[in-house]
Amino acid sequence: MLAQLNRIISHRLLTARFQPIIQMHTGEILGYEGLIRGPSDSPLHSPVNLFKAASENHLTVTVEHLCRRIVLEQFAALELPGKLFLNVSPESLLQRDVKHGETLDYIHDIGINPARVIIELTEYQPTHDYALLSEAVMHYRKMGFEIAIDDLGEGFSSLRLWSELKPDYVKIDMHFIQGIDHDPVKMQFVRSIQSIAEKSGTKVVAEGIETQAELIAIRDLGVACGQGYHIAKPHPNPGRAVSAEVAKILSVNAIHRRTSNNFEQAVTVEKILKTPTTINSSMLNNQVDDLFLRDPKLQIIPVVDNGIPVGLINRYHMIDRFARPYQRELYGRKPCKVFMDPHPIIVDKNTSMQDVSHIIVEANPDHLINGIIITDQGRYLGLGTGPDLMREITQMQINAARYANPLTQLPGNVPINEHIDQLLQSHTSFCACYCDLDHFKPFNDVYGYRRGDDIIQMTSEVLKKHCDAQYDFIGHIGGDDFIILFQSADWEARCQGILHSFAVAIQEFYSNEDRERGGYISEDRQGKKVFYPLISLSLGVVKSRASLHYSHHQISIAASDAKKQAKKIHGNSLFVDRRIDAELRPA
Repeated sequence: MLAQLNRIISHRLLTARFQPIIQMHTGEILGYEGLIRGPSDSPLHSPVNLFKAASENHLTVTVEHLCRRIVLEQFAALELPGKLFLNVSPESLLQRDVKHGETLDYIHDIGINPARVIIELTEYQPTHDYALLSEAVMHYRKMGFEIAIDDLGEGFSSLRLWSELKPDYVKIDMHFIQGIDHDPVKMQFVRSIQSIAEKSGTKVVAEGIETQAELIAIRDLGVACGQGYHIAKPHPNPGRAVSAEVAKILSVNAIHRRTSNNFEQAVTVEKILKTPTTINSSMLNNQVDDLFLRDPKLQIIPVVDNGIPVGLINRYHMIDRFARPYQRELYGRKPCKVFMDPHPIIVDKNTSMQDVSHIIVEANPDHLINGIIITDQGRYLGLGTGPDLMREITQMQINAARYANPLTQLPGNVPINEHIDQLLQSHTSFCACYCDLDHFKPFNDVYGYRRGDDIIQMTSEVLKKHCDAQYDFIGHIGGDDFIILFQSADWEARCQGILHSFAVAIQEFYSNEDRERGGYISEDRQGKKVFYPLISLSLGVVKSRASLHYSHHQISIAASDAKKQAKKIHGNSLFVDRRIDAELRPA
């Protein structure tokens, strides 16, 4: 085995395979993971056997460096778009020998921008020295690389690595992806990872997507990226686009995850795209200054090298620098990169306007003046200005307010119907829950509309408390009627939580005497004394069925019928229409 291994190393008898990693919200290819194969007629053809033999013969680092070079060479030769996920073990990353900078030197030699390479940490053995590993990662980041952690949930210490290294990407182990469409535990695991990732600024890659159902489940969870045989198998010369079948599934993912108080249309930043003059980083400062002098309206110039954005030059910043003593003499004949902002905000063309606004708020205020660079799969597309961004966000807020219920500020009928139709068109599974207050009108007559409004607002808060703002949509139909569109897997437990919280909260709206007797006596509209029980909440739930429901009208009718059944039950009640489940159950 050692002889075969040495022969492979000395004759470079390895070949690369590339598997696409796609952006789930667009279906576009983010990049490729570089995989390695040994000679087809050798027991070391499999990478598992190859690295096992390398480890047994203390040649792991040597083999890994060779694999890296071959993957980089073939990636460059194929001129593949996007990023390259390059597998590196922590053991190799921690080597302090002459090869420490070998990867960067070799990348420069073959002409790949380090910003296009993602160091994917793959554990073959436990990691113990986190401080040293963090230092090594910092070193690679300074050279321009991004960092990913492979097989999250499977490795020896992947969760701690995530916490210590703060990677740009985490790849969820395929165990948690395969069968996720019918496994609520796996669904919850991925949802939790997705939630952590969003708060830490990390992108999630779901590995091992092998069926259409898994692809849809990952899409609907809002996971950023996907990889697996159903998308594309590893290949020596991989495709530059996904199949028509996959594209069709992902083309209906425009289901914007909208919270109850944020139901704007999913407008992307591409709407404010402009294409001003661009320059490369080698242009001299004097030449850039001439561009600004010739065009008084030119405020920002993007700096782009070989289609990749590297910075921005601000008109006033350059004029200010040149106005200082001796600055023109010192810097006029030097490349413009000394004056450019090397860290502009860069977003993909499919990023939502809301996400861009959050990025701007958290960034340096100068970025709002400079604007944002818009890319397509990492390549320069154009520029979005701060004023255009603010104008679009303001218009979206105006449109949202136009359709909001004035009492609760929840979405009204127009966005409710739009959201239902989007869910149906995307074949997304959901449960529609119609919420109605019982005995509300006599309470209004006795206690007044102001007190009745307080109960409606309290109901709104109870619904928000028990819904997941990322996955569940709450709408206010009008009066004392609400609707929830649940995508949470535990929707039934959430309904029970709503009923319990409402039963406790409603007590505060009555006197001690009324609470003790469970209601109050009042006159009806014919002047007769009638006993009215305390207000209760009825929930009627219907599950969406692609074969049965085609529009919001059908969902509304079915949910209303379920609500009527719930109101027949005394007190706070939940009725779930399970007739379709019974019809689908085998005899």
